[in-house]
Amino acid sequence: MKAQSLFLVALTLALLLPAMFRRHHRRERALFGVTKRIRRRVVGVSAISAAVLCLGLGGVALAENGDANGANTGNTDTAGQTILPKETKAADAPAVIAKQLAKTNTALNLTWLMVGGVLVLFMQAGFALVEGGFTRAKNAAHTMMMNLVIFALGVVGWFVCGYALMFGATSNATLGISAISSPIHIGSWNVLAKGGFFLGGAAYDVSILAFFFFQLVFMDATATIPTGAMAERWKFSSFCCWGLFASAILYPVYGNWVWGGGWLSQLGTLGPKWGHGAVDFAGSGVVHAMGGVAAFWGAKILGARIGKFDKDGKARAIPGHHLPMAFLGAFILLVGWMGFNGASTFASTDLRFTVVITNTILASAFGTLSAMCFVWKKFGKPDPSMTVNGLLAGLVAITAPCAFVAPWAAATIGVIAGLLMVQVVLFVENKLKVDDPVGAIAVHGANGLFGVIAVGIFADGKYGQGVNGVATGVKGIFYGDAGQLAAQVTSALVLVLWCSLACIAFFKILDKTVGMRSDPEHELVGLDGPEMGAIAYPDFVEAPGSFAAS
Repeated sequence: MKAQSLFLVALTLALLLPAMFRRHHRRERALFGVTKRIRRRVVGVSAISAAVLCLGLGGVALAENGDANGANTGNTDTAGQTILPKETKAADAPAVIAKQLAKTNTALNLTWLMVGGVLVLFMQAGFALVEGGFTRAKNAAHTMMMNLVIFALGVVGWFVCGYALMFGATSNATLGISAISSPIHIGSWNVLAKGGFFLGGAAYDVSILAFFFFQLVFMDATATIPTGAMAERWKFSSFCCWGLFASAILYPVYGNWVWGGGWLSQLGTLGPKWGHGAVDFAGSGVVHAMGGVAAFWGAKILGARIGKFDKDGKARAIPGHHLPMAFLGAFILLVGWMGFNGASTFASTDLRFTVVITNTILASAFGTLSAMCFVWKKFGKPDPSMTVNGLLAGLVAITAPCAFVAPWAAATIGVIAGLLMVQVVLFVENKLKVDDPVGAIAVHGANGLFGVIAVGIFADGKYGQGVNGVATGVKGIFYGDAGQLAAQVTSALVLVLWCSLACIAFFKILDKTVGMRSDPEHELVGLDGPEMGAIAYPDFVEAPGSFAAS
């Protein structure tokens, strides 16, 4: 008897016994009046019913109707036919099985890509919390609004032309992607792509849409970095223009040169034939340094917050309103970074992702401690905001070399990143007189460039075979390839040059037309009410304090 049938019989008996007893008891009362020992009879019948029900349930539990260890799951004839249909001829079987396995392999890789992309997307919450915590309460709604809306603006620009300009000529067998069009080129050098505008035509493809999403969230990270450096005085309408410019033009052009088959990636096979050409595994340069350099020029052209510098030009500290919020944001970014770097293998079948994730963790930890210890030694206190930024600096610096270096090198990169971050924060504020409320220029700009160069120093040749068309693994100067360092330095210099020229032109034009700076009276009272029409903390009003006026 099947387990289900046994359970049904037991359930029926368990229900019938009380019903039959009640009927018998009614008859007995009609014939003989009230009978004795009725309670004992009720208890006895209930016990018998419960025993019958337990017997049925026990039979179901003991029945062999499952596959507890998974040995038989997927091994049925029906499941097997998804790989090798019954009608397949014996001669065709190897080809059919190979095709199905290739499809399964691609599916695993696309799943890995999408999961990683979701983790990177969640990093947007981390950026919002860090920036919100490091700025004042009177601007919290405005700061959070920028971090939300930059996502939407980025999607639009990326959809319209950003993806097409960056990856329209890209193919990737691991993900099943074929190039949508040929690149724009000068001689043999590729300078830009031109396929997949509005995700139309051949771009309407499962693999391309997966890649579109994954690269979209990387681009949004770049676009959101200046929102921290320019917080508390950036007019919202001007910010909206930035979101479209960054996603549609600024990011895709340099991104194509490094990741889209462009001329910087060709430096290993054409011209000087330096190493593998420009290599940036997950985007220390393409993502973070681009955002950091843009943040520098945006903050410089926008000017400092009212009260940031005294009459002698000495910087004043303007504390953020919510350090716990910033810490939570940093933890979210740390978790999201596992997808940022780990999924940049593009393949769950590429087991190097374990090295990538471990190196990422090592650099973040050593960056945290080096920044904390350095500040503790220099100023006598382990400053919380500097410690948070030390963690982020380590993450940024390891993003380019994470797949190409040994764990000891990842730790070393983290130590350098933490120290570099502190020094650049002090230099930017005290020497250059640029007001950066969250330290984005130091964290993303300086350490993004360091991460790019670190590939040319620490890469050990154990990984990267075939990258940019070069058969051997990626090696830095410590392992005998000075050419790779030359390619990385060239890439960093081109990044600074392109981003600086483009951003100076864009921000200058924007300032003369739309206007970049919020009104002084709005800045003094806080941008939440005047610009957003909603106050983040309506139950209290921030006291003016010494930072509200120059």
